Amino acid sequence: MLAAGAFSALAALALPQAMAQNYDLTMAVITSPGDGYSILTASVPERVAKATGGKVKVTVSDSLVPPAQMATAVREGRVDLSAALHTYLAADEPRMGIFNLPGLINDIGEYKKVCDAFWCEDTRKIWKDKWGAIVLAEGAWCTQQLFSKDPIHKVEDFKGKRLRVHNPQTAEVVNALGGKPVAMPTTEIFPALERGVIDGLFISTCVGGALEFWRIAKNVQNWSLGPVNGWAILANPESWEKIPADVRQQVQGAMDQLQKEAFGNYDQFVANARADMEKRGVTFWVAPEEERAKIMQKQYVGPAYDAWNKRASQVGFDGPAYIQKVRKVLGKDQAG
Repeated sequence: MLAAGAFSALAALALPQAMAQNYDLTMAVITSPGDGYSILTASVPERVAKATGGKVKVTVSDSLVPPAQMATAVREGRVDLSAALHTYLAADEPRMGIFNLPGLINDIGEYKKVCDAFWCEDTRKIWKDKWGAIVLAEGAWCTQQLFSKDPIHKVEDFKGKRLRVHNPQTAEVVNALGGKPVAMPTTEIFPALERGVIDGLFISTCVGGALEFWRIAKNVQNWSLGPVNGWAILANPESWEKIPADVRQQVQGAMDQLQKEAFGNYDQFVANARADMEKRGVTFWVAPEEERAKIMQKQYVGPAYDAWNKRASQVGFDGPAYIQKVRKVLGKDQAG
């Protein structure tokens, strides 16, 4: 009887531990040194562990999934979480690339304003309907710069230049300017610059600085062509639903704080990257208003809008009306 009683007591003590289940999640990210994207996504394991008292463990890896497959990997259940880029989906779903239309959304303040007004809610539905993913947090890459071997300070300087681009809208503009847009993974950029395969590239200030593209492409220029690009932390619904509701709420709280920091610290991320490059002798150039006005002429930006609207029609929504909705939020509804 004493033995039986002791066994019962031990079983009772062990019961809470047996019921305290832990959850392991794998998160795919892309290689993005120096950018707020990497700084924040790298912090996810610690944030989630702290918020859940260690119940949820997140393992982050940048080698599990190719960049263009971040969303489909979540949909297919290959990973539980990923930090995906809207831009890589823009050719299929143009609303994912609304911020790449030239002259529409010009800084992080405008991006956040459109996001809060309607766009982030729209894309949450698109993520769910088309990619079977739940959005846990939003963020944005550091401001895009044009790194080039030769100065590109006038509209005419784009002619004949082979420039790496990462979205269809900027590709249309470069093509209209007489340049040659080239799609290329980040990992191939440095050797492509060395071999003369490309003359320059559009990329995040932070990533361009950290990967030291300025060593070959010494001219760093801001033409404000799709200057802000978004990213989102996604969850596979099945993986997400396996976690109890109260623990999910704790994880979501951690993601809400991450999103707050992503936008709140955005300018500082950019400033830090810029200051680091300036210490190394890099000079930044910003296109003056007269050159910006030239590049925003219909002959150059029109093809980007035309292609975007055509794809919108194919997908099944009114492209011009959607653009006008963005303009209205930004107080640009009288613009052409």
